[in-house]
Amino acid sequence: MALIADEVFLDFTQPGVTGETFIRDQNLALTFTLSGISKVAALPQMKLAWLLASGPEQLRQDALSRLEVIADTYLSVNAPIQHALPELLRQGSGLRKQLQQRVNENLAELDRQLATQKLCQRLALQAGWYAVLRVPAIWSDEELAISLVEMDGILVHPGHFYDFPADGYLVVSLITPTDVFSEGIGLLLEAL
Repeated sequence: MALIADEVFLDFTQPGVTGETFIRDQNLALTFTLSGISKVAALPQMKLAWLLASGPEQLRQDALSRLEVIADTYLSVNAPIQHALPELLRQGSGLRKQLQQRVNENLAELDRQLATQKLCQRLALQAGWYAVLRVPAIWSDEELAISLVEMDGILVHPGHFYDFPADGYLVVSLITPTDVFSEGIGLLLEAL
């Protein structure tokens, strides 16, 4: 069995959380650690990702030779993005700082508003730019999300988009402009 670690949000850990990578010298299991420029440099349309394989030498070499065929056949990287990569990574550092500041501000605002009520709670967040809310499971998550957008203009993702096994979960973006986020959370809590 191989371990696949998606670390696209590793650069967006919350204060006080140490982001630990699966990239390490280990011979326990075949491990593929993934990341990409869509999150690292906040460029979702640029489509450049990478994979680091680790684990027992023979398993790793066999897997890499098969992946090379797939990458060469179906996933080749275009020349413009390859040439732009050093500059995109350099500029990405500043963008990550700006995004992390907004995420932190919105998370603090979310927690402030959640503290004023008892129906909705936030699940623990270690990294990323989404927050998961536990809400009353009166409707399906999808029905609730549709109702919120139709009645109040509030955009949330239903929990099943993220494979939550039951109703009662909504996912909100923490990269929304802070004033819009604050108003939206207020409307969401009022609607609930």
